[in-house]
Amino acid sequence: MDYDISHLLDQWEYQAGQIVVRRFTGKDRKEKIQLRVDLGVLQMNAEGRPDGKKPFGYASLLEYYQSRLHKYVAAHSGSDEGFKLQAEDCSKLQLEALQFHQRYFCLLQLEDYPAVVRDTERNLSVFEFVSKHAASDDLAWALRQFQPQLLMVLTRAKASQALKTDDYSMAIQLVEEGLDQIRTFYRDVAGVDNGDASGEVISLETWLEEIRAKRPLSSRERLERALSDAVRREDYERAAKVRDELKNLESKE
Repeated sequence: MDYDISHLLDQWEYQAGQIVVRRFTGKDRKEKIQLRVDLGVLQMNAEGRPDGKKPFGYASLLEYYQSRLHKYVAAHSGSDEGFKLQAEDCSKLQLEALQFHQRYFCLLQLEDYPAVVRDTERNLSVFEFVSKHAASDDLAWALRQFQPQLLMVLTRAKASQALKTDDYSMAIQLVEEGLDQIRTFYRDVAGVDNGDASGEVISLETWLEEIRAKRPLSSRERLERALSDAVRREDYERAAKVRDELKNLESKE
């Protein structure tokens, strides 16, 4: 067996500051994703748990711990009181979440937005599960501190899906909702008064401005702009015609 992967690295240059990723079908006929890093290549499955493992026979550790919770509740008269995730449990869930984190950034680069939504929402479920059942707030925060970044990626994926169909209004709405969620997290969970100064909020607000600038004008907006332009140029004959067109448009709405 040849363990040397130098030939792979020589044919695929690492580019500092960029996410260099590719997708292919492996010998097991399963779709794989490779991420080029400075010292080599990370390979992961495109679906399921990224490393392909099934801990304790479950699709993921999250599902394993959820099963433990269900058994606990069934054995305690329908109550989850007393079910606690200890430090080792939270650490294992965090390491697994990191695998999905690496994959959804690759998927975002590949513009596979439905898969990004799948993986980010999955990790969001992990954060919520740990937040509710961790033995201490510190253990929960070790995972939840990454929630704003996750929400930013989830927002970008959802809005990008809308933009693929030229639904600018939906994209704008999704970004605004994502910004609200991030600000709420900083205020209510992190206890930060100025969430607007966070990198996630600044990044999404900048992108929102770009989307609004590229959004095609509606018929009403085009006429209103034409009317304003005609009045500015004191072309009152043109302004009267545009007003008539606006009235006709309003009567049809």
